[in-house]
Amino acid sequence: MADSAPNPITAAELADRVPDVVIITGMSGSGRTQAMHVFEDMGYFCIDNLPPRLFLQLAELVGINAGIGRHLAVTCDLRSQGLFDELQDAIKALADHEMSCKVVFLEASDEVLIRRYSENRRRHPLAMPGEATADAIQRERVQLRSVRDRADMIIDTSRLRTSALRTRLRHAFSELTDQQLMDVHVFSFGFKHGMPVEADIMIDVRFLPNPFYDPEMRTMTGLDEKVSGFVLDNPKTREFLEAWYRLLDAVMPGYVAEGKPQLSIAIGCTGGQHRSVAIAEATARYLERQQYHVSISHRDLPRANRTATGEAH
Repeated sequence: MADSAPNPITAAELADRVPDVVIITGMSGSGRTQAMHVFEDMGYFCIDNLPPRLFLQLAELVGINAGIGRHLAVTCDLRSQGLFDELQDAIKALADHEMSCKVVFLEASDEVLIRRYSENRRRHPLAMPGEATADAIQRERVQLRSVRDRADMIIDTSRLRTSALRTRLRHAFSELTDQQLMDVHVFSFGFKHGMPVEADIMIDVRFLPNPFYDPEMRTMTGLDEKVSGFVLDNPKTREFLEAWYRLLDAVMPGYVAEGKPQLSIAIGCTGGQHRSVAIAEATARYLERQQYHVSISHRDLPRANRTATGEAH
């Protein structure tokens, strides 16, 4: 059966429908490894190429049935004769122990599979000496026919970008909302300590009024209420934040739609002590209100100037 685009549902409904165990199988070269990476990003306990007879044992080992909210994803190579019956037995055993299970079958056209093997300079795992890749693919399709018929979701990856595969699997198997699936890291830094290399978005706030020039605030940081109030309550800062939040509102949904698992937002001032810290904190709070999963850090705060002298921060 082919999957269809899901309708928006609540986080509670997502949690109710997400199975305890997801089995990823299908044609060799159809994207099982990429699919497994998606489940890893969603927080599943992932095992590659696990024999079906070990499903129940592993599920119990990692506490799937212990009520701690964990989920298991396994890739399974079912090309050998007899393993389909073993898969059916494994699914029944999971059900007998009150664990739900779904089978995802990945496939692609012969033409695409042949091209992928050619581009990767790999032999098809079923190909016998001297056998054409096309013949090995056909034999694999026959062996997997019963598995495909049993699958709960079939995804054809022939013309599917990796980001689109990620989106389909996330919609079907994550108990988090789209925003929560992306880890957003907001951090402050000081330009005088070097530009950050890991930032996806970077903003320079050195144009804002600087608390450094107030002797009382010079040794404080943007985490101090007095400094934070000085920065955030300034009319120039308010104007900037209004525009900054509009920009975030415009770009963040695009990153989510692309299935980006992590996003780093860097906010810099001269020394990474006053303005960047206050703006980073305000930015993190704003994104949290938009239901994003946010972490925050201050790269150069340990180097903060704690004396009454030094260059402007």
